[in-house]
Amino acid sequence: MKTLVTGATGFVGSAVVRKLINAGHDVRVLVRSKSNRRNLDGLTVEIKEGDLCDTQSLKSAVAGCDNLFHVAADYRLWVRDPEVMYNININGTQALILAAAEAGIKRIVYTSSVATLGLNQDKSSASEDTPSSLAAMTGHYKRSKFLAEQAVQQLIEQHKLPVVIVNPSTPIGPRDIKPTPTGRIILDTIRGRMPAYVDTGLNVAHVDDIARGHLMAYEHGKAGERYILGGEDMTLLQILEMIDEITGKRSKRIRLSHNLVLPIAWAMEKIATITGKEPRATLDSVRMSKKHMYFSSDKAIRDLGYQHRPAREAIRDAIDWFRQSGYCE
Repeated sequence: MKTLVTGATGFVGSAVVRKLINAGHDVRVLVRSKSNRRNLDGLTVEIKEGDLCDTQSLKSAVAGCDNLFHVAADYRLWVRDPEVMYNININGTQALILAAAEAGIKRIVYTSSVATLGLNQDKSSASEDTPSSLAAMTGHYKRSKFLAEQAVQQLIEQHKLPVVIVNPSTPIGPRDIKPTPTGRIILDTIRGRMPAYVDTGLNVAHVDDIARGHLMAYEHGKAGERYILGGEDMTLLQILEMIDEITGKRSKRIRLSHNLVLPIAWAMEKIATITGKEPRATLDSVRMSKKHMYFSSDKAIRDLGYQHRPAREAIRDAIDWFRQSGYCE
């Protein structure tokens, strides 16, 4: 059983690859020629070089495969040229799924994001059915993923494709090599560089639980349905205090208003346009942090058998990996 995985060098994608190998899949991965392949070290996989913007490479990658896990995405909260992100996340996704359909692939799991979902104003956990709209999406990443998921739904309806959609929340755990924005928060806290915080909240899940959820969606998911793969709702302050508790540190922090942080983020973005380096805070990230991004995995638990461990384990595993990998030095 040959299974193609995109985004396999990334945080979530590499965790999905590991779960598939353990489940007996013969895994092929699509990677860009210049990708950091550290997360594939020691794994028995077939490597196909290609790019979501290169349709011919996609057709070559899906040839002879039975299944597809499309995990790859351009995930950045700041990008100098937004068109690149839209091209990868929307056009690349459409091209890949159509190529997979033409190749006769029997099962497709598409990795969307909770970023495409609506939020509840009362800070209760949102579900797959919480209303959302393009107008409510903050920033290019959220908008591109919202439009990409809509495009996937249209392909499913028009061509009766065997696509299951999963919406992971905030992954935390080992092998966050980039690291992700949440991984940077953990690192900054370990290094004593988080003296302040804003009132916001995230749904925290262990990356390996999210990866296992992908496999469960493949095995039990219904085509056309979407499933939140999440974990535990936590405020940012709770996350920071849990990191302190695990590392044995005690830090005093002040709470900042979002309006105070906005001009700082604006200045950082202006500097980034000159240096080309991603800013540590962006206007979009501050605007998003005005909301508590809480989600329920009840549907995945009920229909897929999904389970998630306590957030503390995810945070502890992330801290251990960052330390062992030399990120804290």
